[in-house]
Amino acid sequence: MPGGDAGQKTARSPGATPTFALALGGGGARGLAHIHVVETLDELGIRPVAIAGSSIGAIVGAGMAAGMRGTDIRDFARAILGNRGEVMSRIWQARPATLAELMETGIRVSQFNLERILAVFLPPQVPQTFDKLTIPLRVTATDYYAHQLAVLETGDLRSAIAASAAIPAVFRPVRRDGRLYIDGGIYNPVPFDLLRGVADVVIAVDVVGGPEPDGRRMPTSFDLMFGATQLMMQSITNMKLQSEPPAIMLRPPVSHFRVLDFLKINQVLAGTAGIRDELKQAIDAVTAAHART
Repeated sequence: MPGGDAGQKTARSPGATPTFALALGGGGARGLAHIHVVETLDELGIRPVAIAGSSIGAIVGAGMAAGMRGTDIRDFARAILGNRGEVMSRIWQARPATLAELMETGIRVSQFNLERILAVFLPPQVPQTFDKLTIPLRVTATDYYAHQLAVLETGDLRSAIAASAAIPAVFRPVRRDGRLYIDGGIYNPVPFDLLRGVADVVIAVDVVGGPEPDGRRMPTSFDLMFGATQLMMQSITNMKLQSEPPAIMLRPPVSHFRVLDFLKINQVLAGTAGIRDELKQAIDAVTAAHART
């Protein structure tokens, strides 16, 4: 990790203002709720000493680690995702540049090139490499052929983010340094364990959600695929919580949003605004407890 090893260095400050680290989980469009967390930390004057992110959490985490404020991230996301025409324009920009490139990658209707998409959707403040970040960032991905979690924290940042967010059956796997990666949430949906010992207080935000009945129809194959993935991710997170939970765990109400509901940014933000007060109360509690130690 730039600036220190999350597994070895311990930032302890008993009796003083506690240090904070932030883990932002995966969940597709549900992760737009992470913006509330960034804005609230800005409001409280809290700057994490480290960030870990999975999938959409890696995207929002990269923005914060690059020095963007929560309001910057919100304004940028709303300007694009709140405008269907702007979204379509940027997707058009992400198309293969040549016929040769199209033939090389193959015509896969259900596997979009996420690296190209992120190139036109990421804010310009997000740099090309990890070493340009102002806060150390750890990004999770799943090494497909090694059958294991990969933690990416050096080198090319944008390919790492793409690897972390490469949802199977929606986005193509990402090749990076000779390895093939898919969605980091497969192995580590909420990577608070990667921040163990880095700060006095770890804040974790779980936006996986779960399948909910709509009372009208049976779930489609698409719904079942993502719903089963949600259940798997919930199981992984719950097992980790039994061993060493973070000091603060937030679970905003996101289950009724689908993983690709990015055009519903205003509804997601409105429906999850309650986590702002929840986070403030939790921080007040852990700060008071820390002062007593």
